[in-house]
Amino acid sequence: MKNTNKIEKEPSDIGKQIPRDWVWDDVRTFLAIARSGTLSGAASELNLGIATLSRRIERLETALNLPLFVRFQSGYQLTEDGASLIEKAEAIEAATIVFESNASLQSQLSGRVRLATAENLANHLIIPALPEFQRQYPAITIEFVTDISTANLHRRDADLALRMVRPVRGNVTLRRVGELGYGLYGSAHYVDQRQKLVDSATFDADDFISWGEMQTQLPAAHWLESVLQGREPVLTTTSLASQVAATKAGLGLAVLPHLLGNLYNFVCVEKDIGINQTIYLVMHSDLSHSRRVRAVADFLVELVESNRPILSGNH
Repeated sequence: MKNTNKIEKEPSDIGKQIPRDWVWDDVRTFLAIARSGTLSGAASELNLGIATLSRRIERLETALNLPLFVRFQSGYQLTEDGASLIEKAEAIEAATIVFESNASLQSQLSGRVRLATAENLANHLIIPALPEFQRQYPAITIEFVTDISTANLHRRDADLALRMVRPVRGNVTLRRVGELGYGLYGSAHYVDQRQKLVDSATFDADDFISWGEMQTQLPAAHWLESVLQGREPVLTTTSLASQVAATKAGLGLAVLPHLLGNLYNFVCVEKDIGINQTIYLVMHSDLSHSRRVRAVADFLVELVESNRPILSGNH
């Protein structure tokens, strides 16, 4: 006579045989005993005591209301019910392994990463793209160090950097990831007025926004010095943000990254003035295997690559 308490073993119903309050350790014990055929073999595999394994398998059988094994002196043999649950138990095992692996990965990809970069790249390229990065790596915090003149990776002032100056010393690794192009820009109003001048092509009658004495080493400052040939600029500043504000106010022409010239809808008077700079991704060598630092580095490389036309001025 058929046992009416027995659960049907149709494949579509197998999932219903696993109780909602199942314990993964019990399922793992079930698989270990099924594979080894003995409690001692399973105990060795799981590094647990035989008494513990016995209690676990009894608990699972009670929860399922099914005998899973026939006990012999020589070992354990699966019942028909137990055999029908192997595939489902292995699916649970595989899902648990994936879950634990992802949880481990997320725990590794957490913490703070200090990034040294130019303020214009931080504000207008990297930060606008951070929401997508944070959705992927919510446990990583990026700390921006925009005063890159004092940030030294060798001293560990930052973990990695996106900069336009190639490091010449220090325990760092670097990679060329793109190019930052520069052009000569003015506001639409200023350019409209200068086009009425006969000698506008020579820059002799133009007003220029230049850099202060502390920034004379900048390529933009050198270019402006060669154009001005002793003439005084209309204004000098010590920050790129001030250069943008002065250009927007129509005070004159300024050498700006194409990234900012296009962002503020300035008019490009000279597209290629010969001072484009290579963008380097620089990383402290000791951190090259850090998963969270690598995650930020990969994000930056992809970001620069996807914005290459805008950064270089070739869009």
